[in-house]
Amino acid sequence: MKKVFVGLVGFGTVGTGMVKTLIKNREIIESRLGASLILKRIADIDITSDRGVHLEKDVFTTNVMDVIDDPEIDIVVELIGGYEPARGYILRAIEKGKQIVTANKALLAAYGNEIFSAASQKGVEVAFEASVGGGIPLISTIKEGLVANRILTLFGIMNGTSNYILSKMTEEERPFSDVLKEAQELGYAEVDPTLDIEGIDAAHKLTILLALAYGVPIDFGAIYREGISKVTPLDIRFMKQFGYRIKLLAISKDDGQAIEARVHPTLIPEKSMLANVNEAYNALYIKGDIVGNILLYGPGAGMMPTGSAVVSDLVDVARNLLNGIKIRVPLLGYQAQHIKKRKIRSIDELVTQYYFRFSAEDRPGVLSRISGILGEYDISIDSVHQKGRDTTDAVPIFMITHEAKESNVRQALAEIDRLPVVKGQTMLIRIEEGLS
Repeated sequence: MKKVFVGLVGFGTVGTGMVKTLIKNREIIESRLGASLILKRIADIDITSDRGVHLEKDVFTTNVMDVIDDPEIDIVVELIGGYEPARGYILRAIEKGKQIVTANKALLAAYGNEIFSAASQKGVEVAFEASVGGGIPLISTIKEGLVANRILTLFGIMNGTSNYILSKMTEEERPFSDVLKEAQELGYAEVDPTLDIEGIDAAHKLTILLALAYGVPIDFGAIYREGISKVTPLDIRFMKQFGYRIKLLAISKDDGQAIEARVHPTLIPEKSMLANVNEAYNALYIKGDIVGNILLYGPGAGMMPTGSAVVSDLVDVARNLLNGIKIRVPLLGYQAQHIKKRKIRSIDELVTQYYFRFSAEDRPGVLSRISGILGEYDISIDSVHQKGRDTTDAVPIFMITHEAKESNVRQALAEIDRLPVVKGQTMLIRIEEGLS
């Protein structure tokens, strides 16, 4: 049987999942590939800890160049994460003519243009299924399964940590800080959870999806981003009463003129499929002009789901090698001459519905003053609810608006927040009604 030799850089959680998958399902992989995937070398700074797999000692090295410079190794898998030295290792491996498999979404979102350009010039693959959606085959679906479609919209729950936190807050009406602590104790959240709770991780993934869906260069800076740390049980309680659930969504829309690209907490109808994606699961809702609406759902992270995605890339790349094919599918789904910059709309141009929560003194005329300012900026109110008087100096006022322009909303809220009768900053959450 033919052999394809693999070198692994980074033997952490995902690397371990990849190795366990190769060992456990060796026979089924060989029967589908028609060749053996041989893991020849593994480079990691820690080559002594027990990962629960048995490999010969001479497989391990602490020197990454033992992998990259090995002339027998066909595919280099990068699973160390971060920007450097991962970027340097990948570029060195490309220069050596190695095929690349990576799960590093942050690196691709920041340096993808450079990496894909280098790979194209060298005629080698860069496969990255595991970078977005863990075990869910999102990349291959957009690159190949939906190749006949113009992608009109993407709505994604792309970060399991944030989804776990919001799910628990919704189910148990607990404050953000308590659920975050629990998520850290359970291993769903990092000690420093910033990448997850501030929407950065989801924005990395949306950056990659934009390039695949619309044929635009990778541009992480074009993504508008907000996190979930300001959401309170009070907001969730009100939203539930009005038939909404809150999710951290990665959203893109293409109307033919420009593209929306944003990540932020979003209210969606509680009966929609996305509203019922809970715990640490991920999902991507796609609307194509031909296929219509589809939903891809599953585990978005974790040792074995992500390891499965890495192995799927290994098999795909190995098939091309065995058949003498170079870059069968364009690295970003579009032929290079058709990857062009397009306008990414500023968040100020967004037109949508909004949820507001004001904290205001409970006195006559306050609601009319707030409503008057909103009216001056062409913001009309769909519904309003003012909580009754209690022992505090201020009471919450909840509003849902009709569609309004973001720039007008920001100006109106800035003026309202300067009123002496308004205490603190107004809470704003955008609403997306168009989900089934």
